[in-house]
Amino acid sequence: MVVLVHGIWMTGLDMTILGRRLAAAGFAWRRFQYRTVRRSPAENAAHLARFLDGLEVETLHLVAHSLGGIVLLHLFDRFSVARPGRVVMLSTPARGSGVARRIAGIPLLRRSLGRSIEKGVLGDAPPWRGERDLGIIAGNRGFGMGSLIGGVEKPNDGTVAVSETRLPGATDSCTMGVSHTGILYSRTAARAVCDFLHGGRFKEETYGNP
Repeated sequence: MVVLVHGIWMTGLDMTILGRRLAAAGFAWRRFQYRTVRRSPAENAAHLARFLDGLEVETLHLVAHSLGGIVLLHLFDRFSVARPGRVVMLSTPARGSGVARRIAGIPLLRRSLGRSIEKGVLGDAPPWRGERDLGIIAGNRGFGMGSLIGGVEKPNDGTVAVSETRLPGATDSCTMGVSHTGILYSRTAARAVCDFLHGGRFKEETYGNP
């Protein structure tokens, strides 16, 4: 079973195409939906822990986009996920988001981040503590919010810098030519996720066309 965890300002429906591609590769999948800005990442991690406890499966993989990866950092920091499986983070600003810091500095825009800033997107999330394989996928097609707001260093996916996605303790990482949202609809990204879930490693350091 693969549980998909969406990013900020999303509902989980954006993960559907990725889920269908995982299903075509033989993985059953479920989406976890949560309130991205009305609850803190820690609170959402508690809801996720209860959701996972309700799944009767032997193997439990987790694939998270953007803020969803920060929710996973809180999950493994606070809770025990006993069933084996692997974790993939897609464009997660695990070390904090320069774009989010820029937004937080503008009073009219800060409210849009809501409670995601509580040990979250500003850079004070817990370290990776999961005792399982962690793969990190970043995009380097710089098209997105950061192009308008600024605050994101190169290379980036338009919203999150590649350097912001890297975590000490990760098993493997790769980059590809996708934007922050485009990574969810990319066949290449889906293939990279499957590569990691199957073998615990990415087959390429830099994947080709999306």
